[in-house]
Amino acid sequence: MPKGLYRYIWRVSGRDQIFLSLLAVAVFLLDLAPLELQRRIVNGALAKHALMQLVFLAGLYVASVLAQGGLKLLMNVYRGAVSEAANRRLRLQLSPASGERATEPGGRREGVDISIIVSEVEAVGGFIGASVSDAVLNGGLLLAVFGYMLVLQPWMAAVAVLLFFPQFLFIPFLQKAINRRTERRIKVLRGLSIEIVDEAAERRGPREDGRYRRQVDNIYRLNMQIFRRKFGMNFLMNLLHQLGVVGILFVGGWFVIQGRTEVGTVVAFISGLNRVNDPWGDLVNYFRDMTNAQVKYRLIAAALGHRPAEAQATP
Repeated sequence: MPKGLYRYIWRVSGRDQIFLSLLAVAVFLLDLAPLELQRRIVNGALAKHALMQLVFLAGLYVASVLAQGGLKLLMNVYRGAVSEAANRRLRLQLSPASGERATEPGGRREGVDISIIVSEVEAVGGFIGASVSDAVLNGGLLLAVFGYMLVLQPWMAAVAVLLFFPQFLFIPFLQKAINRRTERRIKVLRGLSIEIVDEAAERRGPREDGRYRRQVDNIYRLNMQIFRRKFGMNFLMNLLHQLGVVGILFVGGWFVIQGRTEVGTVVAFISGLNRVNDPWGDLVNYFRDMTNAQVKYRLIAAALGHRPAEAQATP
């Protein structure tokens, strides 16, 4: 196996990633159409009481939503197929017949294999399907929506960007803390699997209840530490999003009162901010899944004998 996760991704699904990225570009471009159509419906068709224009714009809105939804469905099914193919490949590499396993004592190897197959392969394979297209889709949509907002009203766009900026500071910090605990949890789970296999094969007597309980308690503590950081991150992200909505309503309402912008522009901004929140949250999840998959891929590669596991341990 290659040392890096993305090298492995390119090796097993390079052509698929290119096609998925093209689909992602088409999806995020179509996702922008409703923003402008909403603004034109409010400022144009409704303000002028133009029924035919309203019917035409509403038809375009429905067509763009259907096209975007159809392409997104195709992309998600394709991603799932790529992920499952990667899962299958990783599981086959764990087979003794593959010749890729390092020489280890039987119980240790079997215990590690159980842990990898049950709880580690899915995270790596699941990430492979979306490894490139997710970043293209959500990153492109984020930049495009902010660009659209900047063209419409720079000051309101500046308020939105200002309220998103703190997330660049606390998200990487919290995610690194989560990753350290995830890696420790994987190693404890592998140790439990080895003990259970050894006991089942009668390689040694019944497990020591005290040691087993300590390992289970350690997993509990690590999971709770992960949950606190993960949901704390979600709380801060949601708080900043709501502050952004209030900021847009305040600045936008002030501009409408002064005659410097239109109500339709404020509506488009609120809609745009909501559209930014979804891809931003998806990008955060992508970053979380990527770092989690990198940790697990590194441990899987070590288990397959290509790099010493101890060299990859996190203190």
